[in-house]
Amino acid sequence: MDQTCLIAGAGYTGLRLARRLQPRWRIIALARSEAAATRLSAAGLEVLRADLDGKLEPGVLSVADGTAIAYLVPPTEGTDGDPRLAGFLGALGEARPSTFLYVSTTGVYGDTGGEVVTEASPVTPSSDRGCRRAAAERIADEWCSTRGVRCIVLRVPGIYGPGRLPLDRLRRGEPAIRPEDSGPGNRIHVDDLVTACVAALERRVRGIFNVTDGDHSSTTEFMQRTAALAGLPPPPLIALAEARGRISPGMLSFLVESRRVDNRRMREELGVEPRYAGLDAGIAASLEEMGATQD
Repeated sequence: MDQTCLIAGAGYTGLRLARRLQPRWRIIALARSEAAATRLSAAGLEVLRADLDGKLEPGVLSVADGTAIAYLVPPTEGTDGDPRLAGFLGALGEARPSTFLYVSTTGVYGDTGGEVVTEASPVTPSSDRGCRRAAAERIADEWCSTRGVRCIVLRVPGIYGPGRLPLDRLRRGEPAIRPEDSGPGNRIHVDDLVTACVAALERRVRGIFNVTDGDHSSTTEFMQRTAALAGLPPPPLIALAEARGRISPGMLSFLVESRRVDNRRMREELGVEPRYAGLDAGIAASLEEMGATQD
């Protein structure tokens, strides 16, 4: 064990990251509630209580200096920018982490009409969610630049994996946009995202990396393949115009943004080749881990 990683946001992805880093790293997970602390402790993690919307406890500050920080906490809904991240970094005071890893979203690129985006593409978010993440990236970059801290930003699309498949939507018979109206999509299996996080922490890299499987199948195709592999009825297909009245505004804003996210830098500089580069392999592995491939 030669390094310490402080994980802020030890939820779905963060907990899997913690397990992957053990036992080479000392892992300290932040927990807001007693229930979260109990859950993380049961997973064998060292836990510190911390309310990121309040005042950080002295214990957090004492371990931050010289520590790698993996920050996977989303901005608060309905805010401008990311005051939660700004408050967290400001509360670290004079502490100088060795690395700051921020997990962002490919939503910062906005809607490009299906065109390819790379890390050099303009940041032009078209949703409030994307705007908050773009602001968070700036906050992290400026804070790290001022202190000489190595900063890595991973821009991530939709995350799927065990427990994160659209099975309930399929069982409810929720519609999908018909293929001719459904633009290219981007996603990443949670285990491939964890691999990218580990590489970002352990390799001497910095800057921005798109983390995606390279499969640009639409969300409609993803739902159809999930249904087929899980033995569920395929989703009914509707036109985009009809979807505006039948699909929630939040989901619809995600579906109408169209882009193809390039992952060349992830593969060449992070050295990460997605284990689940195709839909079927990732969906099947997720269903197998969940232990249920039938309705």
